[in-house]
Amino acid sequence: MTITEPPLLPLAGVRVIEFCSTASGPFSTMLLSDMGAEVVKIEPPAGDGLRHWPPLNEGYSENFASLNRNKRSAVLDLKNPDDVAVARRLILEADVLVENNRPGVMDRLGLGYASLAADKPQLLYCSISAYGQSGPRSGEGGFDLTIQAASGVMSVTGEPDGAPVKCGVPLVDFASGLYAAFSIAAMLAHVRAGGRGAHIDIPMFGCTLGIAALQTSEYFGNGRSPVKLGSAHPRNAPYQAFHAQDGYFAIAAGNHKLWLSVLDVVTMPELAQDARFLTPTDRARHQAELKGILETTFTQRPVAHWIDAFNQAGVPHARINDYAAALADPQTTHMGWVQPLELPNGQKTRTFASPIRLNGQGFPIRRAPPELGQHSAEIRAEANAKETS
Repeated sequence: MTITEPPLLPLAGVRVIEFCSTASGPFSTMLLSDMGAEVVKIEPPAGDGLRHWPPLNEGYSENFASLNRNKRSAVLDLKNPDDVAVARRLILEADVLVENNRPGVMDRLGLGYASLAADKPQLLYCSISAYGQSGPRSGEGGFDLTIQAASGVMSVTGEPDGAPVKCGVPLVDFASGLYAAFSIAAMLAHVRAGGRGAHIDIPMFGCTLGIAALQTSEYFGNGRSPVKLGSAHPRNAPYQAFHAQDGYFAIAAGNHKLWLSVLDVVTMPELAQDARFLTPTDRARHQAELKGILETTFTQRPVAHWIDAFNQAGVPHARINDYAAALADPQTTHMGWVQPLELPNGQKTRTFASPIRLNGQGFPIRRAPPELGQHSAEIRAEANAKETS
């Protein structure tokens, strides 16, 4: 009989209090909860605004469900001093607080870092905001769209002659959430080793510039801002989407050996000696011409033919999948990333679980996303018990 080891939950025992809405904060705490942390989501009486985003499954938001598994929800009205006192007790018994309000809001509520750290020096207090906790723009709000615009992302997204467009995935929100979860995990190790806690400042603007390392270094290197290239690459070619007979596919010939393999597939060995295409830099400089040459061949056969040919040649390649296709990919199935989920209203759905594996195992969904205030009574009871103990 095969004995299956229980899943490794490295953050088991860590207590997190969340004062967050929409995406960046809830995503960061969900990453912590996937790793075993106990997360209590404090919501206002109206709830996290994401609860109202469609698609709604018998009234319950699938968007909300995707970012709030493995959490408990308690409703507290932070305009009410008694509820503020409950929140304070919960925080002081926790290891981590995560909030994504504008700077100053938590201070005005009496739940700012300075007052809490005075009572609990080991507290990790993580603030996610548009531009950071200090500086000339710290008072501004921001959403994924506005930070994509401010940080340069929209200047390099889309076709060269097209209007500004944002990345279709809200990368600002999720990159910021990743930075937050990483910083919290790092500081937990510091605190467990005897160090003090800290106020972790996660500026969405800075995080988005941080993941644009190749673009910022290009500017630092030549003094010119990168520009939109569609699906193409500024330093490699062929490295983009190409038109086939019945659709599009992508290949990424990221080195000279792969470039020669592409030429083998399209039976154009003479291009290896063409002065326009001798080096990656040459090919990138002349990639519009190269694309035109290659597509004269690619458009003669369907996508399936080229996927098979480049697979056999060992050239990185991909269909242009929609999300239905990506979620049905055999690798997605093999890794068990799509998991069944029951919503609080009893409706069945599916969700994309943590993609990470430890020792070959993924992380279980231990708790369904909560109904608004589903755990208010038990969490208030816990807070009151701590007050009297």
